[in-house]
Amino acid sequence: MGSIDTPKNPENGSRTLPPATDAYATYEGDENEMPPRATEMTLPVESDAIKKRKASMLPLEVVNRRLDEWVKLEQLDLDSVETVVDEKVEDKVTSLKMTRHQKRKIDETHVEGHEELDAASLREHEEFTKVKNIATIELGRYEIETWYFSPFPPEYNDCLKLYFCEFCLNFMKRKEQLQRHMKKCDLKHPPGDEIYRSGTLSMFEIDGKKNKVYGQNLCYLAKLFLDHKTLYYDVDLFLFYILCECDDRGCHMVGYFSKEKHSEESYNLACILTLPPYQRKGYGKFLIAFSYELSKKEGKVGTPERPLSDLGLLSYRGYWTRVLLDILKRHKGNISIKELSDMTAIKAEDILTTLQSLELIQYRKGQHVICADPKVLDRHLKAAGRGGLEVDVSKLIWTPYKEQG
Repeated sequence: MGSIDTPKNPENGSRTLPPATDAYATYEGDENEMPPRATEMTLPVESDAIKKRKASMLPLEVVNRRLDEWVKLEQLDLDSVETVVDEKVEDKVTSLKMTRHQKRKIDETHVEGHEELDAASLREHEEFTKVKNIATIELGRYEIETWYFSPFPPEYNDCLKLYFCEFCLNFMKRKEQLQRHMKKCDLKHPPGDEIYRSGTLSMFEIDGKKNKVYGQNLCYLAKLFLDHKTLYYDVDLFLFYILCECDDRGCHMVGYFSKEKHSEESYNLACILTLPPYQRKGYGKFLIAFSYELSKKEGKVGTPERPLSDLGLLSYRGYWTRVLLDILKRHKGNISIKELSDMTAIKAEDILTTLQSLELIQYRKGQHVICADPKVLDRHLKAAGRGGLEVDVSKLIWTPYKEQG
Protein backbone atom coordinates (compact mmCIF):
# COMPACT_ATOMS: atom_id res chain seq x y z
CA MET A 1 0.00 0.00 0.00
CA GLY A 2 1.26 3.50 -0.74
CA SER A 3 0.11 6.93 0.38
CA ILE A 4 -1.63 9.41 -1.90
CA ASP A 5 0.08 12.73 -2.52
CA THR A 6 -2.81 15.07 -1.67
CA PRO A 7 -2.18 18.51 -3.24
CA LYS A 8 -2.65 21.63 -1.13
CA ASN A 9 -4.87 24.57 -2.04
CA PRO A 10 -2.51 27.58 -2.40
CA GLU A 11 -5.16 29.95 -1.03
CA ASN A 12 -5.95 28.31 2.30
CA GLY A 13 -3.55 25.38 2.61
CA SER A 14 -6.37 22.82 2.64
CA ARG A 15 -5.96 19.51 0.93
CA THR A 16 -8.17 17.90 -1.70
CA LEU A 17 -8.48 14.33 -2.87
CA PRO A 18 -7.58 13.63 -6.49
CA PRO A 19 -10.60 12.97 -8.72
CA ALA A 20 -12.10 9.46 -8.58
CA THR A 21 -10.08 8.50 -5.50
CA ASP A 22 -11.43 5.59 -3.46
CA ALA A 23 -11.45 6.64 0.19
CA TYR A 24 -11.54 4.07 2.99
CA ALA A 25 -12.74 5.27 6.40
CA THR A 26 -11.20 2.95 8.99
CA TYR A 27 -12.95 2.12 12.25
CA GLU A 28 -11.45 0.41 15.28
CA GLY A 29 -14.11 -1.15 17.46
CA ASP A 30 -16.71 -3.87 17.61
CA GLU A 31 -17.14 -5.12 14.05
CA ASN A 32 -20.72 -6.08 14.87
CA GLU A 33 -21.56 -2.44 15.56
CA MET A 34 -19.74 -0.68 12.73
CA PRO A 35 -18.16 -1.88 9.48
CA PRO A 36 -14.39 -1.61 9.07
CA ARG A 37 -14.37 0.37 5.83
CA ALA A 38 -16.32 2.84 3.75
CA THR A 39 -15.95 3.85 0.13
CA GLU A 40 -16.48 7.26 -1.40
CA MET A 41 -19.09 7.65 -4.13
CA THR A 42 -19.65 10.39 -6.65
CA LEU A 43 -22.77 12.49 -6.14
CA PRO A 44 -25.63 11.99 -8.62
CA VAL A 45 -27.65 14.86 -7.11
CA GLU A 46 -26.78 18.35 -8.27
CA SER A 47 -28.96 20.47 -6.01
CA ASP A 48 -27.51 23.80 -4.82
CA ALA A 49 -27.74 22.71 -1.20
CA ILE A 50 -25.55 19.66 -1.80
CA LYS A 51 -23.05 21.66 -3.86
CA LYS A 52 -22.68 24.15 -1.01
CA ARG A 53 -21.80 21.38 1.44
CA LYS A 54 -18.61 20.43 -0.47
CA ALA A 55 -18.98 17.02 1.09
CA SER A 56 -18.95 13.39 0.05
CA MET A 57 -21.45 10.71 0.91
CA LEU A 58 -19.69 7.81 2.64
CA PRO A 59 -21.73 4.63 2.20
CA LEU A 60 -20.65 1.97 4.70
CA GLU A 61 -19.80 -1.44 3.27
CA VAL A 62 -21.70 -4.62 4.09
CA VAL A 63 -24.16 -2.70 6.25
CA ASN A 64 -27.67 -1.35 5.74
CA ARG A 65 -27.51 2.12 4.15
CA ARG A 66 -29.05 3.92 7.11
CA LEU A 67 -25.44 4.41 8.35
CA ASP A 68 -24.49 6.39 5.22
CA GLU A 69 -23.64 9.94 6.15
CA TRP A 70 -22.39 13.23 4.74
CA VAL A 71 -18.72 13.81 5.57
CA LYS A 72 -17.08 17.18 5.01
CA LEU A 73 -13.55 17.31 3.64
CA GLU A 74 -12.14 18.82 6.84
CA GLN A 75 -13.40 15.78 8.76
CA LEU A 76 -11.12 13.44 6.78
CA ASP A 77 -7.53 12.70 7.84
CA LEU A 78 -5.99 12.86 4.40
CA ASP A 79 -2.51 11.99 5.71
CA SER A 80 -3.78 8.47 6.38
CA VAL A 81 -5.31 7.92 2.92
CA GLU A 82 -3.97 4.78 1.28
CA THR A 83 -4.33 3.27 -2.16
CA VAL A 84 -3.09 0.27 -4.09
CA VAL A 85 0.09 1.14 -5.99
CA ASP A 86 -0.43 -0.03 -9.57
CA GLU A 87 3.25 -0.55 -10.39
CA LYS A 88 2.71 -3.97 -11.96
CA VAL A 89 0.01 -5.43 -14.13
CA GLU A 90 -0.55 -8.16 -11.54
CA ASP A 91 -1.13 -5.53 -8.87
CA LYS A 92 -3.60 -3.76 -11.13
CA VAL A 93 -5.52 -6.97 -11.75
CA THR A 94 -5.58 -7.65 -8.00
CA SER A 95 -6.88 -4.15 -7.41
CA LEU A 96 -9.65 -4.64 -9.96
CA LYS A 97 -10.63 -7.96 -8.42
CA MET A 98 -10.80 -6.38 -4.99
CA THR A 99 -12.95 -3.57 -6.29
CA ARG A 100 -15.36 -6.00 -7.94
CA HIS A 101 -15.51 -8.03 -4.74
CA GLN A 102 -16.30 -4.94 -2.72
CA LYS A 103 -18.96 -3.89 -5.21
CA ARG A 104 -20.53 -7.35 -5.15
CA LYS A 105 -20.70 -7.27 -1.36
CA ILE A 106 -22.37 -3.87 -1.49
CA ASP A 107 -24.81 -5.02 -4.18
CA GLU A 108 -25.72 -8.13 -2.20
CA THR A 109 -26.38 -6.00 0.86
CA HIS A 110 -28.58 -3.58 -1.06
CA VAL A 111 -30.60 -6.29 -2.79
CA GLU A 112 -31.91 -7.40 0.60
CA GLY A 113 -35.36 -5.92 0.97
CA HIS A 114 -35.79 -5.46 -2.81
CA GLU A 115 -36.33 -9.06 -3.89
CA GLU A 116 -39.40 -8.05 -5.89
CA LEU A 117 -37.30 -5.89 -8.27
CA ASP A 118 -35.66 -7.22 -11.44
CA ALA A 119 -32.02 -6.39 -12.16
CA ALA A 120 -32.73 -3.29 -14.27
CA SER A 121 -35.25 -1.89 -11.78
CA LEU A 122 -32.85 -2.58 -8.91
CA ARG A 123 -30.03 -0.66 -10.64
CA GLU A 124 -32.38 2.23 -11.32
CA HIS A 125 -33.54 2.20 -7.69
CA GLU A 126 -29.95 2.16 -6.39
CA GLU A 127 -28.85 5.01 -8.63
CA PHE A 128 -31.87 7.15 -7.82
CA THR A 129 -31.83 6.63 -4.07
CA LYS A 130 -28.17 6.16 -3.11
CA VAL A 131 -27.76 9.70 -1.80
CA LYS A 132 -29.91 11.02 1.03
CA ASN A 133 -31.60 14.21 -0.12
CA ILE A 134 -32.83 15.31 3.32
CA ALA A 135 -30.20 15.15 6.07
CA THR A 136 -32.32 16.02 9.12
CA ILE A 137 -35.91 16.75 10.07
CA GLU A 138 -37.49 18.52 13.01
CA LEU A 139 -40.54 16.77 14.42
CA GLY A 140 -41.99 18.02 17.69
CA ARG A 141 -39.20 18.45 20.22
CA TYR A 142 -36.76 16.26 18.30
CA GLU A 143 -34.26 16.91 15.54
CA ILE A 144 -33.76 13.58 13.80
CA GLU A 145 -31.02 12.48 11.40
CA THR A 146 -32.55 10.66 8.45
CA TRP A 147 -31.47 7.25 7.15
CA TYR A 148 -32.56 7.07 3.52
CA PHE A 149 -33.68 8.95 0.42
CA SER A 150 -37.32 10.03 0.18
CA PRO A 151 -38.82 11.40 -3.07
CA PHE A 152 -40.19 14.71 -1.83
CA PRO A 153 -41.69 17.06 -4.44
CA PRO A 154 -39.12 18.86 -6.67
CA GLU A 155 -39.52 22.19 -4.85
CA TYR A 156 -37.78 20.60 -1.84
CA ASN A 157 -34.69 19.49 -3.78
CA ASP A 158 -32.58 22.31 -2.33
CA CYS A 159 -33.44 21.48 1.32
CA LEU A 160 -31.20 19.57 3.68
CA LYS A 161 -33.57 19.99 6.62
CA LEU A 162 -37.36 19.91 6.76
CA TYR A 163 -39.70 21.01 9.55
CA PHE A 164 -42.76 18.82 10.20
CA CYS A 165 -45.90 19.68 12.09
CA GLU A 166 -46.12 16.72 14.46
CA PHE A 167 -49.93 16.68 14.36
CA CYS A 168 -50.93 17.11 10.70
CA LEU A 169 -47.48 16.15 9.26
CA ASN A 170 -47.33 19.10 6.86
CA PHE A 171 -43.68 19.91 6.15
CA MET A 172 -41.93 23.23 5.52
CA LYS A 173 -38.53 24.51 4.45
CA ARG A 174 -37.97 26.99 7.27
CA LYS A 175 -38.47 27.15 11.01
CA GLU A 176 -40.40 30.42 10.68
CA GLN A 177 -42.93 28.72 8.40
CA LEU A 178 -43.47 25.99 10.97
CA GLN A 179 -43.96 28.52 13.76
CA ARG A 180 -46.60 30.38 11.73
CA HIS A 181 -48.28 27.08 10.85
CA MET A 182 -48.44 25.93 14.49
CA LYS A 183 -50.36 29.08 15.41
CA LYS A 184 -53.05 28.16 12.88
CA CYS A 185 -53.09 24.34 13.09
CA ASP A 186 -55.94 23.28 15.36
CA LEU A 187 -54.97 19.58 15.53
CA LYS A 188 -53.51 18.18 18.74
CA HIS A 189 -53.58 14.55 17.63
CA PRO A 190 -53.63 12.64 14.34
CA PRO A 191 -56.87 12.94 12.35
CA GLY A 192 -59.16 9.96 12.55
CA ASP A 193 -60.65 7.83 15.31
CA GLU A 194 -58.96 7.03 18.61
CA ILE A 195 -59.42 3.27 19.00
CA TYR A 196 -57.15 2.60 21.98
CA ARG A 197 -56.17 4.48 25.14
CA SER A 198 -54.20 2.97 27.99
CA GLY A 199 -52.40 5.33 30.35
CA THR A 200 -50.42 7.77 28.20
CA LEU A 201 -50.58 5.60 25.05
CA SER A 202 -53.17 6.12 22.32
CA MET A 203 -53.74 4.54 18.93
CA PHE A 204 -55.53 6.37 16.11
CA GLU A 205 -56.97 4.76 12.98
CA ILE A 206 -56.59 6.90 9.85
CA ASP A 207 -58.49 6.12 6.66
CA GLY A 208 -56.23 7.00 3.72
CA LYS A 209 -59.27 7.83 1.59
CA LYS A 210 -60.67 10.31 4.14
CA ASN A 211 -57.29 11.82 5.10
CA LYS A 212 -55.32 11.59 1.87
CA VAL A 213 -52.86 14.45 2.50
CA TYR A 214 -52.02 13.16 5.96
CA GLY A 215 -51.46 9.65 4.55
CA GLN A 216 -49.17 10.93 1.80
CA ASN A 217 -47.18 13.09 4.22
CA LEU A 218 -46.81 10.09 6.52
CA CYS A 219 -45.40 8.08 3.61
CA TYR A 220 -42.87 10.83 2.80
CA LEU A 221 -41.80 10.87 6.44
CA ALA A 222 -41.61 7.08 6.77
CA LYS A 223 -39.52 6.68 3.60
CA LEU A 224 -36.72 8.66 5.30
CA PHE A 225 -36.31 5.70 7.67
CA LEU A 226 -37.41 2.73 5.53
CA ASP A 227 -35.13 1.73 2.66
CA HIS A 228 -37.44 -0.86 1.11
CA LYS A 229 -40.68 1.09 1.34
CA THR A 230 -42.61 1.86 -1.84
CA LEU A 231 -44.06 5.35 -1.59
CA TYR A 232 -47.81 5.19 -2.08
CA TYR A 233 -49.25 8.33 -3.61
CA ASP A 234 -52.58 6.52 -3.77
CA VAL A 235 -53.23 5.95 -0.07
CA ASP A 236 -56.97 5.34 -0.50
CA LEU A 237 -56.55 1.57 -0.17
CA PHE A 238 -54.79 1.72 3.21
CA LEU A 239 -55.56 2.20 6.87
CA PHE A 240 -52.89 3.79 9.07
CA TYR A 241 -52.57 3.10 12.78
CA ILE A 242 -50.68 5.86 14.58
CA LEU A 243 -49.26 5.16 18.04
CA CYS A 244 -48.93 8.27 20.22
CA GLU A 245 -47.60 9.33 23.60
CA CYS A 246 -50.09 11.77 25.13
CA ASP A 247 -49.49 14.69 27.50
CA ASP A 248 -51.08 18.06 28.20
CA ARG A 249 -49.71 19.42 24.88
CA GLY A 250 -51.33 16.76 22.73
CA CYS A 251 -50.73 13.29 21.27
CA HIS A 252 -47.24 12.90 19.81
CA MET A 253 -46.57 10.23 17.18
CA VAL A 254 -43.96 7.64 18.14
CA GLY A 255 -44.59 5.16 15.33
CA TYR A 256 -47.19 3.59 13.07
CA PHE A 257 -48.14 0.64 10.95
CA SER A 258 -50.32 0.47 7.86
CA LYS A 259 -52.45 -2.28 6.38
CA GLU A 260 -54.49 -2.81 3.25
CA LYS A 261 -58.23 -2.48 3.66
CA HIS A 262 -58.67 -5.69 1.68
CA SER A 263 -55.76 -8.14 1.32
CA GLU A 264 -56.13 -11.36 -0.65
CA GLU A 265 -52.81 -12.59 0.79
CA SER A 266 -53.97 -12.24 4.43
CA TYR A 267 -51.54 -9.38 5.09
CA ASN A 268 -52.36 -7.67 8.38
CA LEU A 269 -49.49 -5.18 8.11
CA ALA A 270 -47.90 -3.39 5.15
CA CYS A 271 -45.34 -1.03 6.69
CA ILE A 272 -44.17 -0.55 10.26
CA LEU A 273 -41.96 2.16 11.74
CA THR A 274 -40.92 3.36 15.15
CA LEU A 275 -39.32 6.81 14.89
CA PRO A 276 -35.64 6.82 15.97
CA PRO A 277 -36.11 8.84 19.23
CA TYR A 278 -38.59 6.24 20.46
CA GLN A 279 -36.79 3.05 19.49
CA ARG A 280 -35.62 0.42 21.99
CA LYS A 281 -38.61 1.18 24.22
CA GLY A 282 -40.84 -1.71 23.17
CA TYR A 283 -43.02 0.27 20.77
CA GLY A 284 -42.18 -1.84 17.72
CA LYS A 285 -43.22 -5.02 19.54
CA PHE A 286 -46.37 -3.24 20.69
CA LEU A 287 -47.28 -2.31 17.09
CA ILE A 288 -46.79 -5.91 15.92
CA ALA A 289 -48.89 -7.25 18.79
CA PHE A 290 -51.58 -4.66 18.05
CA SER A 291 -51.79 -5.76 14.40
CA TYR A 292 -52.46 -9.32 15.53
CA GLU A 293 -55.10 -8.20 18.02
CA LEU A 294 -56.92 -6.53 15.11
CA SER A 295 -56.68 -9.81 13.17
CA LYS A 296 -58.23 -11.65 16.10
CA LYS A 297 -61.09 -9.14 16.12
CA GLU A 298 -61.57 -9.80 12.41
CA GLY A 299 -61.55 -13.55 12.98
CA LYS A 300 -58.65 -14.00 10.54
CA VAL A 301 -55.05 -15.13 10.56
CA GLY A 302 -52.51 -12.52 9.48
CA THR A 303 -48.95 -12.11 8.28
CA PRO A 304 -46.80 -9.06 7.47
CA GLU A 305 -46.34 -8.02 3.87
CA ARG A 306 -43.05 -9.08 2.34
CA PRO A 307 -40.27 -8.18 2.01
CA LEU A 308 -39.61 -7.22 5.63
CA SER A 309 -36.92 -4.70 6.49
CA ASP A 310 -33.95 -5.97 8.52
CA LEU A 311 -35.28 -4.45 11.74
CA GLY A 312 -38.80 -5.60 10.94
CA LEU A 313 -37.67 -9.19 10.45
CA LEU A 314 -35.85 -9.21 13.78
CA SER A 315 -38.89 -7.79 15.55
CA TYR A 316 -41.27 -10.33 14.02
CA ARG A 317 -39.02 -13.29 14.76
CA GLY A 318 -38.82 -12.16 18.37
CA TYR A 319 -42.60 -11.68 18.59
CA TRP A 320 -43.44 -15.06 17.03
CA THR A 321 -40.91 -16.82 19.27
CA ARG A 322 -42.21 -15.29 22.50
CA VAL A 323 -45.91 -15.82 21.73
CA LEU A 324 -45.56 -19.40 20.52
CA LEU A 325 -43.15 -20.60 23.20
CA ASP A 326 -45.22 -19.01 25.95
CA ILE A 327 -48.22 -21.06 24.80
CA LEU A 328 -46.18 -24.25 24.46
CA LYS A 329 -44.76 -23.76 27.93
CA ARG A 330 -48.21 -23.39 29.53
CA HIS A 331 -50.11 -25.91 27.39
CA LYS A 332 -50.62 -29.45 28.64
CA GLY A 333 -50.89 -32.25 26.11
CA ASN A 334 -50.62 -32.21 22.34
CA ILE A 335 -51.27 -29.12 20.23
CA SER A 336 -51.28 -28.71 16.47
CA ILE A 337 -49.99 -25.89 14.31
CA LYS A 338 -53.58 -25.23 13.23
CA GLU A 339 -54.59 -24.80 16.88
CA LEU A 340 -51.65 -22.46 17.50
CA SER A 341 -52.70 -20.43 14.48
CA ASP A 342 -56.29 -20.18 15.69
CA MET A 343 -55.13 -19.06 19.14
CA THR A 344 -52.62 -16.44 18.00
CA ALA A 345 -53.89 -15.31 14.54
CA ILE A 346 -50.35 -16.04 13.28
CA LYS A 347 -50.30 -17.65 9.84
CA ALA A 348 -49.43 -21.37 9.88
CA GLU A 349 -46.42 -20.86 7.58
CA ASP A 350 -44.92 -18.31 10.01
CA ILE A 351 -45.46 -20.70 12.93
CA LEU A 352 -43.79 -23.53 11.01
CA THR A 353 -40.71 -21.52 9.97
CA THR A 354 -40.32 -20.08 13.49
CA LEU A 355 -40.43 -23.47 15.20
CA GLN A 356 -38.14 -24.98 12.57
CA SER A 357 -35.57 -22.21 13.09
CA LEU A 358 -35.64 -23.05 16.81
CA GLU A 359 -35.32 -26.77 16.02
CA LEU A 360 -38.54 -27.45 17.92
CA ILE A 361 -40.35 -29.29 15.15
CA GLN A 362 -39.71 -32.57 13.37
CA TYR A 363 -41.32 -34.30 10.42
CA ARG A 364 -42.47 -37.80 11.37
CA LYS A 365 -44.70 -40.21 9.48
CA GLY A 366 -45.99 -37.57 7.09
CA GLN A 367 -46.74 -34.87 9.64
CA HIS A 368 -44.98 -32.19 11.65
CA VAL A 369 -44.51 -32.93 15.35
CA ILE A 370 -43.67 -30.24 17.93
CA CYS A 371 -40.94 -31.25 20.40
CA ALA A 372 -41.21 -28.91 23.41
CA ASP A 373 -38.74 -29.73 26.17
CA PRO A 374 -39.32 -27.22 29.05
CA LYS A 375 -35.60 -26.47 29.48
CA VAL A 376 -35.19 -25.83 25.76
CA LEU A 377 -38.23 -23.53 25.76
CA ASP A 378 -36.83 -21.54 28.69
CA ARG A 379 -33.51 -21.14 26.89
CA HIS A 380 -35.15 -19.88 23.70
CA LEU A 381 -37.46 -17.52 25.62
CA LYS A 382 -34.48 -16.02 27.41
CA ALA A 383 -32.66 -15.54 24.09
CA ALA A 384 -35.76 -13.88 22.55
CA GLY A 385 -35.64 -11.10 25.15
CA ARG A 386 -38.43 -9.29 26.89
CA GLY A 387 -41.79 -8.86 25.24
CA GLY A 388 -42.07 -5.11 25.56
CA LEU A 389 -45.31 -3.22 26.12
CA GLU A 390 -48.45 -5.32 26.29
CA VAL A 391 -51.69 -4.52 24.50
CA ASP A 392 -54.57 -4.26 26.97
CA VAL A 393 -57.32 -5.75 24.80
CA SER A 394 -60.00 -4.43 27.16
CA LYS A 395 -59.00 -0.89 26.12
CA LEU A 396 -59.37 -1.61 22.38
CA ILE A 397 -62.62 -0.20 20.96
CA TRP A 398 -62.69 -1.10 17.27
CA THR A 399 -64.81 -2.68 14.58
CA PRO A 400 -63.30 -4.12 11.36
CA TYR A 401 -63.31 -1.87 8.30
CA LYS A 402 -66.26 -2.18 5.98
CA GLU A 403 -66.59 -0.31 2.70
CA GLN A 404 -69.40 2.19 3.00
CA GLY A 405 -72.03 2.20 0.33
